[in-house]
Amino acid sequence: MKGLELSREYFNEYGLNMLEEKFPQYMKYIAAGLVGEGSECFGFDDEISRDHDFGPGFCIWIPEEIKKEAGGELQRAYMSLPRSFRGFTRMETPQAAGRVGVIAIEEFYRRFTGLAGEPENNMQWFVIPEHYLATAVNGEVFMDSPGRFTQVRNRLKAFYPEDVLRKKLAARAALMAQSGQYNYVRCAKRGEEGGAYLSCAEFVRNALSCIYLLNGRYMPFYKWAFRGTEELPDLKETAAKLKRLAATADKGENIKKKEELIEEICLDVESFFRKRGLTATRETFIMAHGQELMDSIEDEKLRKMHIMAV
Repeated sequence: MKGLELSREYFNEYGLNMLEEKFPQYMKYIAAGLVGEGSECFGFDDEISRDHDFGPGFCIWIPEEIKKEAGGELQRAYMSLPRSFRGFTRMETPQAAGRVGVIAIEEFYRRFTGLAGEPENNMQWFVIPEHYLATAVNGEVFMDSPGRFTQVRNRLKAFYPEDVLRKKLAARAALMAQSGQYNYVRCAKRGEEGGAYLSCAEFVRNALSCIYLLNGRYMPFYKWAFRGTEELPDLKETAAKLKRLAATADKGENIKKKEELIEEICLDVESFFRKRGLTATRETFIMAHGQELMDSIEDEKLRKMHIMAV
């Protein structure tokens, strides 16, 4: 059984009854579900995941003012629920404390975005790391009577404002050019194995982010970045090429093959840029596409930033 399904069934069997029976006066403030850190929130959990921070549990999100008033009582009631369910017992490390149980809505979003609610301008959007946004909108909301938690969630899921998206794509394109089309080749030719390895890793990371951005999704924590591409509608084959690139050693004939694969991946991304109407240039050095994206940004603050700022 997947962790998200386990959480949903546990909530339906124990959590909802507890809330309705013991806290009817607070139901109009409560949202519940499983969202946040942990592979189960992304649906990526498996048997290996179950050795830590796994088991029956769910989040209870309430406004900060209600947490001050009734948070302690709600948490005690939550902790009194059975620790074992469907053959699973929750195991929690100190690092995972606070992932489930009673959490203020503002505290939850502040943890991942630095903001108590929705970003209000382009710069607020721009500075939030992509993997934190991925974490803030994963999982599932089981109930949300007031709709306050879901309102912020839906705005974040609706993805970046257009200028922010263009700035991030421009940066990823520029970094792909620098790390893959330029530095990887030079390091490999010099026999600098460490430099070639790191250049390739930077290229893969930035290209993966670019693929997620073009799919209107936030790239998750690096551990799950490749796994998440399996669920994307576009550029899956390009992601598979990146996986092959990452798994190929920088030795002998492999270097030439990796150079060719890097160029192929850049061409895939450039073609998708044109398909989406984001760029028009036919240049094969992907930096040119990054510059065209920068020039198309209307927000002056974003347009004047360094092209590689991400």
